[in-house]
Amino acid sequence: MNWGFLRKSLLVMVLGLVSTSLLASGSWQVLGPDGGDARSLAYDSHNPDHMLLGTSTGQLFVSNDAGHTWSHFARLGGDDYVLDHISIDPQNSKHIFVSAWSVSSQQIGDIFRTRDGGRNWEPLAAMHGKSIRAMAIFQANSKVIVVGALDGVFRTMDGGDTWERMSPANHADIKNIESIAVDPKDPNTVYAGTWHLAWKTADGGATWQQIKKGMIDDSDVFSVIVDHSNPSIVFASACSGIYKSETAGGLFSKIQGIPFSARRTRVLKQDPTNENIVYAGTTEGLWKSSDLGKTWKRTSNPEIVVNDVLVDPRDSNHVLLATDRSGVMASTDGTQSWSTSNKGYAHRYVSALLADSKDADTFYVGLVNDREYGGVFYTRDAGRTWLQRSAGLGGRDIFALKQAPNGTLVAGTNRGMFALDHNATQWRPMNSIVTEQVVKSTKATKKGSKKAAATTTITKKAGDLDARVNDLELGSQRWLAATTQGIYTSTDQGKTWKGGPIMGQRDFVSVRAQGTFMVASTHSVAMVSNDSGATWKQGGLPSFMTGIRGSALSHDGGIVIAAREGIYRSSDSGATWEHVVNGLPSKDITSVSFDEHHKRFLATSDSTGVIFVSSDSGRSWQRGPDTGYPLRRVSVVGGRFVAATPFDGVVLQPENGDISAAAGNGSSN
Repeated sequence: MNWGFLRKSLLVMVLGLVSTSLLASGSWQVLGPDGGDARSLAYDSHNPDHMLLGTSTGQLFVSNDAGHTWSHFARLGGDDYVLDHISIDPQNSKHIFVSAWSVSSQQIGDIFRTRDGGRNWEPLAAMHGKSIRAMAIFQANSKVIVVGALDGVFRTMDGGDTWERMSPANHADIKNIESIAVDPKDPNTVYAGTWHLAWKTADGGATWQQIKKGMIDDSDVFSVIVDHSNPSIVFASACSGIYKSETAGGLFSKIQGIPFSARRTRVLKQDPTNENIVYAGTTEGLWKSSDLGKTWKRTSNPEIVVNDVLVDPRDSNHVLLATDRSGVMASTDGTQSWSTSNKGYAHRYVSALLADSKDADTFYVGLVNDREYGGVFYTRDAGRTWLQRSAGLGGRDIFALKQAPNGTLVAGTNRGMFALDHNATQWRPMNSIVTEQVVKSTKATKKGSKKAAATTTITKKAGDLDARVNDLELGSQRWLAATTQGIYTSTDQGKTWKGGPIMGQRDFVSVRAQGTFMVASTHSVAMVSNDSGATWKQGGLPSFMTGIRGSALSHDGGIVIAAREGIYRSSDSGATWEHVVNGLPSKDITSVSFDEHHKRFLATSDSTGVIFVSSDSGRSWQRGPDTGYPLRRVSVVGGRFVAATPFDGVVLQPENGDISAAAGNGSSN
């Protein structure tokens, strides 16, 4: 018996059953905010209203109304899988292929196939473990599919059941394949773009020729397309520009009219019904040619990073873009104007979640990685609609979001702190750092026989805080900020701040206070103070701690630390610590918070979608509801859990959830 083959088959079977099932989190509602990164688009040629959207976290979305609304369709592989190419069989639209590669390992990747329209998926065994960067289906015979991987070019002639290597094994140059194109009239003619120039075979891989005449020699070839009506015309995009050949790759000439800065072109796409229209999706917007590449015009905001282009085969004026940060962009007037088309599509990294202290239907989220499309979003109708409120933030990432007793919102960003006053429309910076110097002086008494000592405090501005602010604690008398430059304190509601490193430690991720007791944590140590920060001592956490992510204090003075290494608890002001595993994962805890309203701890993990609950000061934990998503934060809003995910925005517990949170709001920070 071939035990190696059996082990590989069992591995693929398990992977198919576990990682490609439909999302198990359907009962939890994805609230948004809509938008985020989108990687790939495809339409069903039999029903172009049916479209698929691929992401960079292994998730597939579907639209049945030509991209106006979206819903979760499947999860393929792990959260590190980039779904860059989707092919819907033009002969049988129930057959769909999705290629994937891993951002965490060059040796991980797959091709996923469904034969029943997406109800069941399987990774194709022969391609398992290959980092698939490109895929093309031969339109005249959809059983012929060619893919490009880091270790070469491969082809199937039977719809994915068996595969053959087209490029020579261990070839010095035909590797790191980034793009693939198949001649629309000859499946044996294949173009492969690599990280260094392009190659072509005209005999099904028996021989290969490097096609570089006219190209700059160091060009990475990101995309190759062949004119569907005249296969002699070939376009190739590279880091050095866009090239066109009228001799089937024999000679290229560089296209003029696109600025050098915009020439990192991720995708080229030809209009399926008008061969004269060609699109170039670049890191500086979308460019369009209406004369088969002779002249070009930018037709979008230059800030848009385009990953894929979809042209409606029924209407050339209807164009969709898959973009970084702004999700799906749509045009219905031939790319003259654009609007977002993300309803139901949420692919946001939510780093902060805040329930409004007065209104149960209002809550706020902070985002990272989305620049001008991110910042802070809020909802006043429990997540049905969202509004962006980021003016004044300058595209900064949000790492902490809190509400002061007077209703003011305070955001900790990657560069300082900002406040949004009640009814204000723009955030204002609040980063003034001051130092205090106490000057002693003496003066005579009225009788002139004795002198009395007097002290004067001189306050001087020392600069502005421009560090990353990881955490905030806003009390009625004192505000605290954990930053990468130390712990800072304000007693005037953020107008001025004092502080800095503590006992040589600078990079703080969390700060909590209860009366005069304070806990401040870096990635590896916890510092405690019993006198409002006047003096500090280091807690006794294990020396192997390197991944502290947050902390919380209970009503009876207990400390709980959330870390990559798990949950740690102290009941003696940080002198000794216990690694708590009773009812919890032993590692990968992303957050812990104390729900003041219900006197309980809440914890989340990025290795499970379960919310963990402790009602005995963190000594033991129970499994709460399972959201089906890895989690970063959790809160209680209007009697239900609301959770922040690293990829899918905010998710809401159904009203009939298996473990309901008691009515009221609870903070997650």
